[in-house]
Amino acid sequence: MHGKDILHKMKAGLFSSGADTGKGKSKMSKHTTHGFHCLKGKSNHDMEDYVVSEFKKKEDSELGLFAIFDGHLGHDVAKYLQSHLFDIILKQHDFWTNMEDAIRRAYRSTDAEILDKAKVLGRGGSTAVTAILINSQKLVVGNVGDSRAVMCKNGVAEQLSVDHEPRTEKRLIESRGGFVSNLPGDVPRVDGQLAVARAFGDKSLKLHLSSEPDVKVVTIDDDTEFIILASDGIWKVMSNQEAVDAIKNIKDAQSAAKHLIEAAVSKKSKDDISCIIVRFR
Repeated sequence: MHGKDILHKMKAGLFSSGADTGKGKSKMSKHTTHGFHCLKGKSNHDMEDYVVSEFKKKEDSELGLFAIFDGHLGHDVAKYLQSHLFDIILKQHDFWTNMEDAIRRAYRSTDAEILDKAKVLGRGGSTAVTAILINSQKLVVGNVGDSRAVMCKNGVAEQLSVDHEPRTEKRLIESRGGFVSNLPGDVPRVDGQLAVARAFGDKSLKLHLSSEPDVKVVTIDDDTEFIILASDGIWKVMSNQEAVDAIKNIKDAQSAAKHLIEAAVSKKSKDDISCIIVRFR
């Protein structure tokens, strides 16, 4: 990437660190590190993926905040989520006592804010996968859409998020008065338009489109090697196990994220791709 491009990206504030790659480590657990990498796809619009990848001290705990927001029909909703979603989650009164409910409520209220601001943020939307790591011991994953979180334990991939696809959510969409198109040569779409079944924003489709997240809590134990958060540009061309196998021997999290994206591109992925790796040992 040329210096000019990097400068342009920093001005655009496109990623949490102002760059499209970065890394860091936990202050509390010397083995926990994270790295991210992002690549603009072959489309002729601006990059629509936004990333958060950082550690934060909160009360007496250390929180790892990791997220990928994959925008569509513009990047404004994804950018808004990058700036606001974690703050809204952490402000919930029961964040420490009932994290799952707190995350669900925060997703809902953030979506309501985005819809209220549709005049400014436009008619687009965004998927989200968020992972909050508490003291490197507990991980809480939430998601809407088709960005994915995958954990590697003893070399075996386990998916932590749920892909919300029109094909699998057809009943829900129809119960809300929408329909799922299934045209030859195309993927199934909500109301013939959107290829994901849950998202933030998308005001014109919102009656038929849920922003309710799936939430999962997992314990990080001695067998947990790393987690991958990535937008669907990876998962369209690789299985969870293939992704895990591609990077399991790469110790540096940032290098692993970059390598995984390169592997997806070599398998002809044309999408914007963002990837975060959090390593535990």
